[in-house]
Amino acid sequence: MKFKALIQSIEQTHNILQTEALRAINISLTIRNWLIGYYIVEFEQNGEDRAKYGKKILKEISNSLSIKGFSETSLKINRKFYSVYPQLGKTIKTVLETHANGQSLTDQLHFSDHKLPQISQSLTDQFALSSEKVIKRLSFTHIAELIKIEDNLTRSFYEYECMKGNWSVRELQRQIHSLYFERSGLSKDKKKLSEMINENAVQIQSKDIINSPFTFEFLNLNTKALVMETDMEQALIDNLQIFLLELGHGFCFEARQKRILIEDEYFFIDLVFYHRILKCHILVELKTDKFKHHYASQLNTYLNYYKAEIQTKDDNPPVGILLCTHKNNTLVQYATAGLDENIFVQKYLVKLPSKAELEQYLKNEIR
Repeated sequence: MKFKALIQSIEQTHNILQTEALRAINISLTIRNWLIGYYIVEFEQNGEDRAKYGKKILKEISNSLSIKGFSETSLKINRKFYSVYPQLGKTIKTVLETHANGQSLTDQLHFSDHKLPQISQSLTDQFALSSEKVIKRLSFTHIAELIKIEDNLTRSFYEYECMKGNWSVRELQRQIHSLYFERSGLSKDKKKLSEMINENAVQIQSKDIINSPFTFEFLNLNTKALVMETDMEQALIDNLQIFLLELGHGFCFEARQKRILIEDEYFFIDLVFYHRILKCHILVELKTDKFKHHYASQLNTYLNYYKAEIQTKDDNPPVGILLCTHKNNTLVQYATAGLDENIFVQKYLVKLPSKAELEQYLKNEIR
């Protein structure tokens, strides 16, 4: 064997088996999420004490689970997944029964396909891809996009095109939003249109699977790796965290790159503190360029999320601090949308670091 062939063999072996490992992780993630949806629907329909939990069942489950990552929204996605793809049950049962060492996992996981609903063979179902292909060829991030499509025929169309073109999730989103299904229906040469789209399509890479937030949750990995930061941003956030704590204004550090899930989209808040004097959360966003109006809108979204999902009855409304910088000019905006303009707002401004302090911090760091 020549040296060049040796290098090629090692690289090829690594790439192939790495892809297989990632595919195995994704299959397990897909099966887990389908089963969770199955359990929830089974309980909602047949649980002996289901009436006790009422309409807030998903919130109750989320609060009761000791495992991180199961928010009310993610549970809703899993329930929807099961409801849209009940036909995956028999294939999932087969996969579980042929698990490692030939040992069946169906008993351990309390799963029986006898409880699954009868799948109707409607006209649109005839176009659906096999359950095995859906589980093995589509990542769960793809599936999370596909279950938003209510029409079975439309969903089947995107399933097929996604697999044929090996689309990334962003490509799938782009084609759905650009009404590819409708355009294909109007096109006289559907095959030509498909070829043109797939020539320019962004294809999925192995790293896309492991970089999915769903996978990070499943493997309990540090989600900080999901956030792409420049060295400058990282240094600023590192020092800003220390700076605010050293001010002595009552800041208690809670999280950095705090991940929140709104519907099925993840967002990351740079720094989150709890203020022991004001009894509220402080959300800090830092941008390394000049102020743009959508930065304020983004922070306002985070504030509204915290008011709706995180704030308790003993908490005061959260406060947002948005820091923007461009060369030697500094623009500091306090986003306090939704707060009543009363004495309490003035108390906020007194207890929080002043605009001058924040400006000086940014100027010193940029230098």
